[in-house]
Amino acid sequence: MPDARPASASRPEVVYTLPPQPHGFEVAAATESIWTRLYENGALRKCALLVVLALAWELYARALANPLLLPTFSATVAALAKGFATGAIPRAGFYTLSLLLKGYVLGLAIALALTALASVSRLGADLLETLTAMFNPLPSIALLPLALIWFGLGDASVIFVLVHAVLWSVALNTFAGFKGLSPTLRMVGQNYGLSRLGYIALILIPGAFPSILTGLKVGWAFAWRTLIAAELVFGVSSGSGGLGWYIFENKNQLRIPEVFAGLLTVILFGLFVENVVFRTLERRTVRRWGMQS
Repeated sequence: MPDARPASASRPEVVYTLPPQPHGFEVAAATESIWTRLYENGALRKCALLVVLALAWELYARALANPLLLPTFSATVAALAKGFATGAIPRAGFYTLSLLLKGYVLGLAIALALTALASVSRLGADLLETLTAMFNPLPSIALLPLALIWFGLGDASVIFVLVHAVLWSVALNTFAGFKGLSPTLRMVGQNYGLSRLGYIALILIPGAFPSILTGLKVGWAFAWRTLIAAELVFGVSSGSGGLGWYIFENKNQLRIPEVFAGLLTVILFGLFVENVVFRTLERRTVRRWGMQS
């Protein structure tokens, strides 16, 4: 039977044209987009927080009106600029950084050796766990009197306490990263027939690098605080030329803006290491490898 249904007529195409938006709407959308991009920038957010803290410091110091207790932020910045102009702060900072690098690198080397031994030997693992449980809770600055007896006044005593500050946090985090490594990666290394050194360098270290990076950050923070405290003590004893001595000397002469300028230098260097050095290392390793979002 022929189809009795009438052929459906094609619907005419309808095109709707939106009316032009007012100029103010476009400006508001563009402005909102700019503020959104600025807010999503982590560096700008942190800079804004620092500006707010500096402004609060300035206002509170002016309200307190006692420069011996708290100088203004502007006076501290002026003292900081004067210290850089005369070369006092750069000289003190270079001396401090030279000691820090010596102690930090030596501590990393010893931590790597202990962790490598613990990774390939059960007895080495027991040794590392025992030593870490014994010495990790011990404050590094508490060893300073003992360092003075053993090594006398000088850089060796400071480097000794720096090694203690770095060693146990780095070794503990590195070994924890090794133990938490995926069994699949371990089997891959075993199937390739790698030597023990190759297994550590090509399998364990890349796989455990997030934990290693955490240990590096913690070790750096401990070493930096210990070094400034140790220089304060050595400043009393032998007049060492680091940032700690710079702070102590200006405190004795009641030059409080210079004291805060030294403290601000310590803070600024800490911010630089955390947000530039370690952030770059993290971006080029664990984030690039897909281990962190």
